[in-house]
Amino acid sequence: MMICTALVFFMHLGFAFLEIGLTRQKNTINILFKNIFIITVGLLLYALVGFNLMYPNWGANSAGYLGDFIFGISEPLKNGTLDLAYNQGYTYWTDFLFQGMFAATAATIVSGAVAERMKILPFMIFTVLYVGFVYPIAGSWKWGGGFLDQLATPFYDFAGSTLVHSVGGWAALVAVSLLGARIGKFENGKTQAIPGHNIPIATAGVLILWLGWFGFNGGSVLSADPELTSITLVTTCLAAAAGGVVAVLASTIMYKNLDLTMFLNGILGGLVGITAGADQMSPMDAILIGAVAGVLIVFAVSLIDKLKLDDPVGAIAVHLVCGIWGTLAVGLFGNLASGAQFLSQLIGVACYAVFCIATSFIIIFTLKKTIGIRVSEKEEVEGLDAHEHGMDAYPDFRLNEY
Repeated sequence: MMICTALVFFMHLGFAFLEIGLTRQKNTINILFKNIFIITVGLLLYALVGFNLMYPNWGANSAGYLGDFIFGISEPLKNGTLDLAYNQGYTYWTDFLFQGMFAATAATIVSGAVAERMKILPFMIFTVLYVGFVYPIAGSWKWGGGFLDQLATPFYDFAGSTLVHSVGGWAALVAVSLLGARIGKFENGKTQAIPGHNIPIATAGVLILWLGWFGFNGGSVLSADPELTSITLVTTCLAAAAGGVVAVLASTIMYKNLDLTMFLNGILGGLVGITAGADQMSPMDAILIGAVAGVLIVFAVSLIDKLKLDDPVGAIAVHLVCGIWGTLAVGLFGNLASGAQFLSQLIGVACYAVFCIATSFIIIFTLKKTIGIRVSEKEEVEGLDAHEHGMDAYPDFRLNEY
């Protein structure tokens, strides 16, 4: 579990590499700053309030979120003494750290979607509220033994296609809608490509994320059981491979070019898609789920452009669209497939959609009307690094064209 925790932590480097690689040089410091802020503040918030909000005492004598609530993590007690039987497979402290790494991921998804034009202060405020309160409350509905876990046919999300990826994806969709597109993205009714400045770094980011998923999904087995862990990693890798291959084939058919960025996002889409049911699928199920995710990536990216929504890294297509698909796929494929399970998955998706859209809209819209969320035109053109941070990521290597 601790090794898996380290792998999930390593994913934050993957997110950082992917985001800076797919955006312009002049905004590199800004993106790196946000990613470092998310992991550091996210862990502190999860220690102070998030962990206890996400795992409240839902017992018969409990007051729900307020029951046995302690400000800050402390040793698990049972009848006033240390509960040494907290879990047979791992300790209380391991549980906290593993789940804390997941919590920070939700805000990282938003970071990429709003890249290159959102002010740093409102983003930081949003992160504090979303990671500190929204994510753990939403997570408690399933992983904390809440109402979705108590349905007649319990909602199932093994490692977070909905609880992590869609929670971040819905917020990203709201943020992008309220923020508006980057200057030059949509001109004369046409979508203009704004190339990233370092595709090799973006590729490294995706491979690091794939490696990190060994901890993300593998750790979610919550034990060192060899059979369960190995099948989970097999389905995870096969879905990723299928997602990448199908995405690049579909994009080549549609656009007549071998697009590496579509290949990369297809891999990520396959990973997100399998995450909800990685422990319940056969290898062939995983390939089919990943393949559908790969097709969805291509069409989702196209649809998002047609809707005049600007998502520089494809976060909405990857984490929201494929997160929804992966969650619903639990009711269609694998050991849990049934009409009742599909209905429970649909209920779960709907509940998270309503809650996440409402909370993220309230937070971001309030920030927009008070301190503002978008940088000025001059700041956007000249780069957020210079205006928000007074720094240059590559002081000895400037490109003529940003």
